[in-house]
Amino acid sequence: MRRFGELSAPVHTPASATGAAAAAPPRSDWATLRRLFPYLWQYKWRVLFALLFMLGAKGANVSVPLLLKNLIDSMSVKPGDPAAVLVVPAGLLLAYGLLRLSTSLFTELRELVFSQATQGTSRQIALQTFEHLHALSLRFHLDRQTGGMTRDIERGVRGIESLISYSLYSIVPTLIEVALVLGILAVKFDVWFAGITVCALAVYIVFTVTVTEWRTKYRKQANEFDSAAHTKAVDSLLNYETVKYFNNEAFEARRYDESLDRYRRSRLKAQTSLSLLNTGQQLIIAVGLVTMLWRATQGVVAGHMTLGDLVMVNAFMIQLYIPLNFLGVLYREIKQSLTDLDKMFVLMEKEREVADAPGARPLQGLDQPSVRFENVTFAYEPARVILHDLSFEIPAGKTVAVVGPSGSGKSTLARLMYRFYDVGIPGQPAVAGGRITVAGQDIRSVTQASVRQAVGIVPQDTVLFNDTVEYNIAYGRPGASRAEVEAAARAARIHDFIESTPKGYQTVVGERGLKLSGGEKQRVAIARTLLKNPPIVIFDEATSALDSANERAIQAELQATARNKTALVIAHRLSTVVDAHEILVLEAGRIIERGTHNALLARAGRYAEMWALQRSSERSEDEIAA
Repeated sequence: MRRFGELSAPVHTPASATGAAAAAPPRSDWATLRRLFPYLWQYKWRVLFALLFMLGAKGANVSVPLLLKNLIDSMSVKPGDPAAVLVVPAGLLLAYGLLRLSTSLFTELRELVFSQATQGTSRQIALQTFEHLHALSLRFHLDRQTGGMTRDIERGVRGIESLISYSLYSIVPTLIEVALVLGILAVKFDVWFAGITVCALAVYIVFTVTVTEWRTKYRKQANEFDSAAHTKAVDSLLNYETVKYFNNEAFEARRYDESLDRYRRSRLKAQTSLSLLNTGQQLIIAVGLVTMLWRATQGVVAGHMTLGDLVMVNAFMIQLYIPLNFLGVLYREIKQSLTDLDKMFVLMEKEREVADAPGARPLQGLDQPSVRFENVTFAYEPARVILHDLSFEIPAGKTVAVVGPSGSGKSTLARLMYRFYDVGIPGQPAVAGGRITVAGQDIRSVTQASVRQAVGIVPQDTVLFNDTVEYNIAYGRPGASRAEVEAAARAARIHDFIESTPKGYQTVVGERGLKLSGGEKQRVAIARTLLKNPPIVIFDEATSALDSANERAIQAELQATARNKTALVIAHRLSTVVDAHEILVLEAGRIIERGTHNALLARAGRYAEMWALQRSSERSEDEIAA
């Protein structure tokens, strides 16, 4: 069941601030770039070498029209002059070819040198995001939509590569080339050539940026609808069995098609606006090019410019306008990359609602750890308190069982022990939430990793990885040998079943373990916890999915596992907890009875009523089976 309102640690953003954070204005593009810069600067020498190669490539590229002018002008020689025909043009032709080769060579060297920086940055940011998501609270993961979030991470990683590629490989080189060309035109000819070029470029850039900003909303809408469609598809496929149970394939297809149709309409708007942008760009380029060539032609007619100068001006304009022709696309992609990257940075910057205290040390004294709940009050949301001033102790090496009706707060005890939440009521820091101690240490004062390492759990709802049976059992202790995995499987009474399958321990269990039955999944979970062998164990309805015969067999194994360990047993079937050192009867978040099995029966209270009811139900089932 999804729950909300997790308590925040005092030094972190409270749950009530979630909505405010979501409504906060997005950071500027420059702020996103500043956030990215430290990752790139780790490769500063590669960045510097890439910039040098880029300057070399642009220098060679700008030199090509100049050499082409000299080549054409050198052909204006007297007929029959062998020296001019053989030496001058041959040398210029060779230099022309070398410059062309140098342009490509410097460009490839730049990409070769900088590729490691690009890929390394993408890898580091993606890894940090992944690690941070695992460090976030359980409430965040209950609220998230997996499909949309994974899409944001994918786009963010691609956005890093696109941003670096478009900026370093396209925008910056073009600006360098524009500066060089403007300088050459102003020095070699009159200032009008540079003025016409600047005016054309200014109009082109203003038009491109304005139209691109206007059409960005359509691209954002398309991305939102794409994420929504992807989320619906993933959610539907993850719940494949539920869809089949209720015969809702057509309903799911309609929901998905509605999202795809919204995505299609937004993409059509984006394409229409792109056509308008491209047409306007071509018009500006054509007007600027014709104006430049008209003035160059007038110069040739007047005699103060040569044919080589005319060809050079034309070559310069073509070299400038070819990359500028993609400015709209580049600007749009850079803006989108910054948006996608910012979304991933927002994920990275989600504050942990449950975090280690400054200077927290690992949990100590785990040879014989005791567990105490001291006046624990807890709520997922302020309007509904789950636990009320709860106090009990699990002595070292003993077993305490918690029983009670559904919704009484039994499974919440396990979540609090794992510190998925901190005790207290969200938004009400003045309310004392009590504390939970392990071996006398408040679990809020030690590291979360050490607490979770000391605790093993067999959960009520077992979810497995889409991998082999061996991988899922070995997940309890990565690096365990095959013999240790098999020993744990034997103890969980699942070894024979695994061996009976065609692939044995290499059998793939499917998405969330759906290829296994509920009982088989639960036995894999038991084996996984047995392999971990922690000093504290929690059995949360550990045998609820098993038949009676297997339940009795495994119950003996669980009791053996819990021997000399500190154990918390959360149970609905009272027959599984009769040997517990103490039984707590929980109702509406309060302990209403406590004692051993026999003492509680003698009291003839709530526990005795539950015991009588279950025994009656079991006898009825036995009579039906007979």
